[in-house]
Amino acid sequence: MVTERIRAEYLLRTTGDPARVAAVIAGEQSSGTFVRLPGESDALRERSAARVETLEEVADNGAPALPGAHPDSAAAALRSFRMVLSWPFDTVGASIPNLVATVAGNLFELREVAGLKLLDISLPEAFMDAYAGPGFGIAGTRALSGVAEGPLIGTIIKPSVGLGPEETAELVDKMIEGGIDFIKDDELQADGPACPFEERVRAVMAVVNRHAERSGKRVMYAANLTGDLDQMRRRHDLLVELGGTCAMLSLNSVGLAGVAAFRRHSRLPIHAHRNGWGYLGRSPANGWDYAAWSKLWRVIGVDHMHVNGLANKFWEPDDSVIASARALLTPISAEAPRVVMPVFSSGQTIRQAHGTWARLNSADLIFCAGGGIIAHPSGVAAGVCALREAWDAARAGIPLDSPTASPALRKAMETFR
Repeated sequence: MVTERIRAEYLLRTTGDPARVAAVIAGEQSSGTFVRLPGESDALRERSAARVETLEEVADNGAPALPGAHPDSAAAALRSFRMVLSWPFDTVGASIPNLVATVAGNLFELREVAGLKLLDISLPEAFMDAYAGPGFGIAGTRALSGVAEGPLIGTIIKPSVGLGPEETAELVDKMIEGGIDFIKDDELQADGPACPFEERVRAVMAVVNRHAERSGKRVMYAANLTGDLDQMRRRHDLLVELGGTCAMLSLNSVGLAGVAAFRRHSRLPIHAHRNGWGYLGRSPANGWDYAAWSKLWRVIGVDHMHVNGLANKFWEPDDSVIASARALLTPISAEAPRVVMPVFSSGQTIRQAHGTWARLNSADLIFCAGGGIIAHPSGVAAGVCALREAWDAARAGIPLDSPTASPALRKAMETFR
């Protein structure tokens, strides 16, 4: 029997009495009843019920209340609280899917809740024993990619859809010839009839292998394996057979149990794409914080995770992006660090290198630019050269517009404003 408790931290918004609302949430997420039942003794409750460990008021963010939130009175004001709940490990067990049902289940639906954001989760070491964790992480990714230090300069095959297998391979050829470190499929390109997975991966890996034989460097190609579990296993095995060094999965499509099963099978780094994250994390007052959500995938065992990028094309502010990247680089525990490599993407160019370095102060990352490389007026090689030079300048404390900037970088500065 494990005596440790599972802890989850939330931002709770309510118009009701906070102590009563917290107790309602704890009851819903453990005993699950609003009245005491026969056999539900004080001893049983003490042994198995959730506890409210912390409840302290914080500044409210002013967001609207959730639909259906039931105010205690028409004049009741919304207030915010940092709330920490805990559960005995023995009522849940070392199961990530059942953990989610416990810490992020029906509590979001309670009418007393006007907003609820899951901020962080603390887990007993039994979870680390039950799940393998990253198979490669930062060190393994660097070893496989041949990039010993500095960021991995990466790109995404664009257009997202429309290219056939041979057209994809031709583009990959140009990218590798240009000196790229990392190439990934777009999340929308998996196994459609217009570009079947097997044909695409055979064509791409033929190019990767040819360049590796010539140069000694095997560019890391993250092939999108997303599909049913049996499909993903077959695709993984083909990728391994062909010499591939990375498998990409869309986390929200595959699910926690699917990724866990795939991790047990995989002999490759898992490049975790977060598409769909917005419906979980975009609200400032409801859903998940990235630190809590990403921790589950780190425990299971992905190796890279997307965090968006600075001055990106989406809604997310820079502070949130950097906080997400720092969360991935922060050990879960001394015994099981499960640190994974952040992936910066979404409208990134030479313009974001200095800011990313200054704010993160780490080059343990993959920096992906699609148009920021491919759209360089002088071609893909110049795009790669300019981005690599921008990162070298950032790390050396040299301004982007230094007089020593190469023609490729100067052209990139003119193009990407």
